[in-house]
Amino acid sequence: MKKELLLLRHAKSSWDNPQLQDFDRPLAPRGRQAAPLIGKAIEARGWHPLMALVSSSARTRETWQLVSAGLKHAPSPTFRDSLYEASAEQLLAEVHRTPEIVTTLLVLGHNPGLEDFCSRLAGNGSDEDAMKQLRKKFPTAGLARLEFTGRWDELQFGGAQLLECLRPKDLA
Repeated sequence: MKKELLLLRHAKSSWDNPQLQDFDRPLAPRGRQAAPLIGKAIEARGWHPLMALVSSSARTRETWQLVSAGLKHAPSPTFRDSLYEASAEQLLAEVHRTPEIVTTLLVLGHNPGLEDFCSRLAGNGSDEDAMKQLRKKFPTAGLARLEFTGRWDELQFGGAQLLECLRPKDLA
């Protein structure tokens, strides 16, 4: 069965309060503008996540709130501390836990792990333009869409096709 994986980096966060721990930083005004654009783009393209795994940091929670507002049928998020600063290997382990009934999964996390995860998943059949864009930069509020055939617990690095990368600045 074909599966779709949406990898979303949190929107631009604020560094205005040096007293806050990294985990607690909110979104910057630019991030609050970008996140809804991605939600509307997901909806317009018919990419309907049935499950959303979201890092439990403040900026990822806020990003999800703004993105999901643009989705007609947004799933209830599953917040996981394990997604905060997760490596590519840790992200793959989280994806492996996805129930088979889920055909489209959205993972909202952080760089550098999310970008590394996407790069390592993208194998043969990936879109050349999307690969070029990913190599250039996986920006804040950037979204990558990958597809693969098989079970979530069988997904391996190089086993998916990167089909598209969206950047907020291309949607404004």
